[in-house]
Amino acid sequence: MTEPTPPLCYGIDIGGTKIEMVACDAALQVTWRKRIATPQDSYASFLQAMVTLVQDADQQTGNSGGAIGIALPGVRDRRSGRQLSANVPALTGQCVAQDLQAKLQRPLHFGNDLQCFALSEAHGGAADGYASMFGAILGTGAGGGYCVQGRLIRGFNGLAGEWGHWSVPANLLQRHHLPLLDCGCGLRGCVERYVAGSGVAAIERHLGGSADNASDVITLAEAGDARARHALDIHRDLLGHSFAELILALDPHVIVLGGGLSQYAPLYQQLPAAIAVHLFEGVEVPPIVPPRFGDAGGARGAALLACQPALS
Repeated sequence: MTEPTPPLCYGIDIGGTKIEMVACDAALQVTWRKRIATPQDSYASFLQAMVTLVQDADQQTGNSGGAIGIALPGVRDRRSGRQLSANVPALTGQCVAQDLQAKLQRPLHFGNDLQCFALSEAHGGAADGYASMFGAILGTGAGGGYCVQGRLIRGFNGLAGEWGHWSVPANLLQRHHLPLLDCGCGLRGCVERYVAGSGVAAIERHLGGSADNASDVITLAEAGDARARHALDIHRDLLGHSFAELILALDPHVIVLGGGLSQYAPLYQQLPAAIAVHLFEGVEVPPIVPPRFGDAGGARGAALLACQPALS
């Protein structure tokens, strides 16, 4: 008698500009993938987009009723269940997990989007086999996840890895003549505002430029633009300092970069020296490597939560 095929696990990664969904088999191989723009107009539009995405996946894969892992951006208040999301403002103040459970009516497993990226890279990814790893996202925002022996370390509030909301020291801002910027989390001077992709463009504009995004700055710098090169130098120093702090706090065996800036190859050559100048003698910078699963890492990590929830 033929054994029934186990249902697929779905993983959904919700980002500031896109929502990506994957269907994975029991071996965590991606068998189907779809990406849509993150609805920005209303919370109701977001919920409907999620329902439509799952229905489309069921229709395309012939699957139904399987577990879904959902990587939510930001953090959830442990008492009220309400979400705080700097990159998807429509979710802030909403009971997203509760509302999605009511809408989708199937087993759901929730994680932080950054932590799901780290989990994916710790299992068959660039950090596979390392005793500990930190997955650092440099995209619309900046943050990450920390895994030890392949298991996520979430912390009391589920905040472990929220390195993007550490503060940039005043002396560094003064050194580079940068303003103290407000952050969507409600704090001021957060690392995220300066080292995320949007931060690169913000630094270039502060120097008198007009770049819309990090790609524009990189293109200008590669064409020889002195202002863009200066912006990248400042960014590298701030990023180096923040990673030095990360190493002193967590001492990961490897750091895996994610997000759009992870595709900028010179970072991997330049960062070790930029980090080392902010560390005391004798502290070694761990390997800094690109992700194995690229932009799909968060969705795959969310699917892993659904397939093997004990990892969280």
